[in-house]
Amino acid sequence: MAMVFMNICVHYSKVSTFILMFRFISIVLLLFIAFACKKAEEPITATISQLSISPQQVSFPTNGGSTVIAVKMTGSRWTASSSQSWCSISKQSSSNTSEQVTLTATANNTAFTRTARVLFIMNTKDSVSVEVSQQGLQSLYPDYSSPIAANNTGMSSDAKKIASNMVVGWNLGNSLEVPGDETLWGNPKTSQQLIDAIKAAGINAIRIPCAWDSYIENPTTCKLKASWLARVKEVVDYCYKNNMYVIINIHWDGGWLENNPTYDKQATVNAKQKALWEQIAVYFRDYDEHLLFAGTNEVHSSTTATAENFEVQMSFNQTFVNAVRATGGKNTYRNLVVQAYNTNIDLAVSNLIVPTDVTPNRMLVEVHYYDPWDFCGMEKDESWGTVKYFWGANYAQYGALSSYGQESYVNTQFAKMKTAFVDKGFPVILGEFGASRRSTLTGTALEKHLESRAYFIEYVTQQAKKNGIVPFVWDNGFTGNLGMAIFNRKDGTTFDTPLLQGLLKGAKASNYPF
Repeated sequence: MAMVFMNICVHYSKVSTFILMFRFISIVLLLFIAFACKKAEEPITATISQLSISPQQVSFPTNGGSTVIAVKMTGSRWTASSSQSWCSISKQSSSNTSEQVTLTATANNTAFTRTARVLFIMNTKDSVSVEVSQQGLQSLYPDYSSPIAANNTGMSSDAKKIASNMVVGWNLGNSLEVPGDETLWGNPKTSQQLIDAIKAAGINAIRIPCAWDSYIENPTTCKLKASWLARVKEVVDYCYKNNMYVIINIHWDGGWLENNPTYDKQATVNAKQKALWEQIAVYFRDYDEHLLFAGTNEVHSSTTATAENFEVQMSFNQTFVNAVRATGGKNTYRNLVVQAYNTNIDLAVSNLIVPTDVTPNRMLVEVHYYDPWDFCGMEKDESWGTVKYFWGANYAQYGALSSYGQESYVNTQFAKMKTAFVDKGFPVILGEFGASRRSTLTGTALEKHLESRAYFIEYVTQQAKKNGIVPFVWDNGFTGNLGMAIFNRKDGTTFDTPLLQGLLKGAKASNYPF
């Protein structure tokens, strides 16, 4: 009996121990669940980095100025940059949690409001932008924009497509750009017969240099003569009847635009640029994509170019783009051509800033090419060099060649434009290129000179197209010594057959890279 009792006690002890352990585990489990539930109910907090800028919108008056903005952060470092050179920042970076930064705007010598964006980035990821605007000058002339709703009918081609459609181009030089009268420089009035002959020869694009200043009927309002607008339209229509592409510009025009890229002239030149382009754009607003506008020609100063010259010339380009777009209609989508400083390739690569545009992919860049000058245009020997009558490696046997500007130079220069602009979505217009005819030569010298000149045109045309550059050969209509005529202006017959053949051969030899 005693043994039985002891067994019962031992069994009871084991059961009790088990029960106690079970209760202990249960209590621990309940406490864990309760703690977990409590933690789940509580909000999870974490330190979130913050960047605060005040104010985030800044407006400057026309004459410029400065304003202070406050920058606060919880991060370790911020950096800042401005999208436009006219809007500068006193500090580009800081590790301080609180900082005062000064924004400064230069005077706006254009007729348009301009905008910039200052972007602050903290810890390389969190960003806040400050939107900056600045009023333009009160215009010296009436607003001629007469805006209408955008219309993309007949305007489907972007800049690359338009460029690819131009087989090869030709200049109607020394005609409509003559101040006051298109016949004053020796050429007859342009006729439908001439344009028909150019199209029949195999050319499908024409650049029409134009004067406008001498056709202003009222200098106070910068109002253009209706008769001159109608005459330019007449010549454009000659081209349209042949389904050709046409570029009209503001050319030398007496120099009011080309010779004034300086701060003291910037405001008045931009005001006239705006007034003229608004009128031109409105007048030709209903033309389809075959018509392109080019803002200027060879804007430059008489001295070595400075940062001031570059900045002012860029403002002329921007004024042109803004003026055309402001008119609306098909001009909202029209392809526009903007120029490098002096239309120089090296200055284009180093200094040209393509204007901002509300319509993407409708911008082309223009340069000209007359290298080497001692072959292309030099009229007589000078202290710095002598006239060269031949170009190209195969023609060195007939006379001295220029020390630069031969085939490899063409390749290098055009490749620069491809890298800097074409590859970035901006096809290039080679608005002018050519070489003077040296008619004072005789015999074999004249024969080989003309062959060499035709080869120059062929090679430049071929390399241009290869690099995405649309070639427009210069033709001034003059058939005598130092002339550059390809066609007889009176009847459209071909004057320089070898040159025309070289142009067409070069155009056929290459395709655009787009």
